[in-house]
Amino acid sequence: MNDQDAIRRLEPSPLWNAFVDLNAIPRASKKETAVSAFVASRGRKLNLETLVDGLGNVLIRKPASAGYEDHAPVVLQSHIDMVWQKNADTVFDFDTQGIKMVVESDWVRACGTTLGADNGIGVSTILSVLESTSFLHPPLECIFTIDEETGMTGAKELDPTWLKGRVLLNLDTEQDNELTIGCAGGADVTAKASYLSEQASQDYDALQILVRGLTGGHSGMEIHLGRANANKIMNRLLYLATGQFGLRLASLDGGSLRNAIPRESVATVFIPRSNVPSFLIWLEHESSTIQKENSVTDPQLQVVCQAREVKSRDIVPIAIHRAILSVVSGVVSGIHRMSPSISGLVQTSNNLARVVVGNGTITVMCLARSSVDSERDALSDTITSVLEQLGGSVETTGKYPGWQPEPNSNIVQLMQSLYVEMFHDEPHVAACHAGLECGIIGSKFPGMEMISFGPNILGAHSPDERVQISSVQKFYRYFLETLARL
Repeated sequence: MNDQDAIRRLEPSPLWNAFVDLNAIPRASKKETAVSAFVASRGRKLNLETLVDGLGNVLIRKPASAGYEDHAPVVLQSHIDMVWQKNADTVFDFDTQGIKMVVESDWVRACGTTLGADNGIGVSTILSVLESTSFLHPPLECIFTIDEETGMTGAKELDPTWLKGRVLLNLDTEQDNELTIGCAGGADVTAKASYLSEQASQDYDALQILVRGLTGGHSGMEIHLGRANANKIMNRLLYLATGQFGLRLASLDGGSLRNAIPRESVATVFIPRSNVPSFLIWLEHESSTIQKENSVTDPQLQVVCQAREVKSRDIVPIAIHRAILSVVSGVVSGIHRMSPSISGLVQTSNNLARVVVGNGTITVMCLARSSVDSERDALSDTITSVLEQLGGSVETTGKYPGWQPEPNSNIVQLMQSLYVEMFHDEPHVAACHAGLECGIIGSKFPGMEMISFGPNILGAHSPDERVQISSVQKFYRYFLETLARL
């Protein structure tokens, strides 16, 4: 099922048509060559000044509409990459297939995969303005950045000579009543270690344990919702079963991307044959307990166990096995600290994103976030001190700064009053815990006034991702009126 034609008929049609075209192109982070070329081709077909840097960032400049020629240029910015996630039972090749989309009442979603509304709606909004001859706007400098989702390398390497404008509209917020004026910074913490496998005894049976059905989501925007982490749940089961039933770990693969709350984890284990019946009874009871604990946040959580035919009987040595479970148990996951100055804002958190064990290697990947750079670094050091117990290497990479709010800036005041005028309600003006490119861009262009906004997008970074049609209409009217007022 794929309702592309139905989506093209939605209003505003220029935006939705651009979105359908965009979603036909595979565009994972670090695989943006095709989508970068697509965006650049749009600019060139319109005879607009179009630049592409060595990474694939695209700049398209559009002259002002009539009567706005003497106005200062405004920067429009969105990222062209998307998170690739799918349900375990969805057959889909992200490298070759475009996203399959459907309309359900007031929502557009994908069929078992992420939708790419983050940040494809923002990209499509900008493309629609570039193609229009009727919208009122000042001179526009439109920036399309790569690799926002896995490192923000596009923003980090942005040419500081590209932009003359000193007002930036970032279209990467996911609630239509929110004006984002600050965000968290982040850092990747990665541990790698190795081991020499042992052989499981012949009186041990192989089993596969699968933790699945978790809600998952964006590890910044949704970390405050307390959703379960599949890596933590799996580790809890393995830790307890090791002591009670003599479980031995053969392989483990949990989580996916650093900025996605882990939804699934699968482990191959060996257990003494005589202990298997009692282990299965215990696992059913323990799984029920975990399901009850997480029934509100993760109602579809499942723990499945089945016999596993294996070609190899390789297992992790017991000392390293115990070290892995102790380390994963000790790593902070979720909220570390709430902001003492901004009510309801997560200040510092960590996402235990990936735990992979097998073939003699161990990898643990985390994404630490904080709106206070020094606290981000302190948490990274704390995580490092735990991960070092694996005996391998631990690296902290990909640091990017937070974005300090400026609530009294001209653009914030203008958009706040305009929102009240148009919708007869106060917008929620706040900082967010996600990492937005504004922090990096602000550090490269001192004095830049920045704000982020967008339509209602739910479930970003998960196959539950969906965007609200009526909210896109509201956002689009607000966006166009903002340009006219600027």
